[in-house]
Amino acid sequence: MHNWNELARFGLVELAIVAAVLAYWRLGPDRATGKAALLLASPLVGVLLALFSRFYQTGADIWELFATWAVLIAPWVIIGRFAGLLMLWLALANLSIIFYFKTYPWLFGMFLNFEHGLWMLFALNSLALACWELAARRTAWLAKRWAPRLLAIASATTITLLMLLGLLFQGIDTVLIVYPAWLVCVYAAYRVASRDLIVLAGGCLSLIVVVTSLLVEQILVKQRYGGGAAIDFLFIALAVIGMAAASAWWLKKLVREGRQ
Repeated sequence: MHNWNELARFGLVELAIVAAVLAYWRLGPDRATGKAALLLASPLVGVLLALFSRFYQTGADIWELFATWAVLIAPWVIIGRFAGLLMLWLALANLSIIFYFKTYPWLFGMFLNFEHGLWMLFALNSLALACWELAARRTAWLAKRWAPRLLAIASATTITLLMLLGLLFQGIDTVLIVYPAWLVCVYAAYRVASRDLIVLAGGCLSLIVVVTSLLVEQILVKQRYGGGAAIDFLFIALAVIGMAAASAWWLKKLVREGRQ
């Protein structure tokens, strides 16, 4: 009876996938309903893979599930010409990397660990962001701003975490070069070449977090030798307020320039 229930679930999911693909084929790639049908079919592939892994007890790791899912829907991403579907594929690629390093944190010794996982995520999302922005100049369906902004947030989050990791735990090495270069690229791309206040605001927030963490790290080192905690933390609070005020003033200035 249990097997029949599992087989019934297989059948329902497969029918739903076939129905969604047929709907996309009938409606076409240029209609919103057609794109929605293909977008609906893509998560159902993941559901089917999960049912298959559970029913047959394949023993596959979670990262393999997400990686296989991304591979299977890749043709739909190519032919779909839909930003939402491409972002789903990139999300699956990110999850594959995250769960891979969670499953094999010390594979090949020190070369694969949390830090290297962050570097891979940063490289993936930064490369995807750069390709997206370049392709959006000639491809209309990539012109939506929400998708590159999400990629910029992902890139900013990972490089900021790497910078914090270098500052607080492992010492500053490669990230000391990459992080300032990333800030310069963000400024050049979203202030000079074009204008995107959301991405620039994210860059400002990242810089505030990094500078604040650097100040805190220096204070913690100082406290080991009996420094004054109250004055030091007051200085940090004033520094954060000053950086936030300066960022807000600069962003408001850019808004006024855009209205002129």
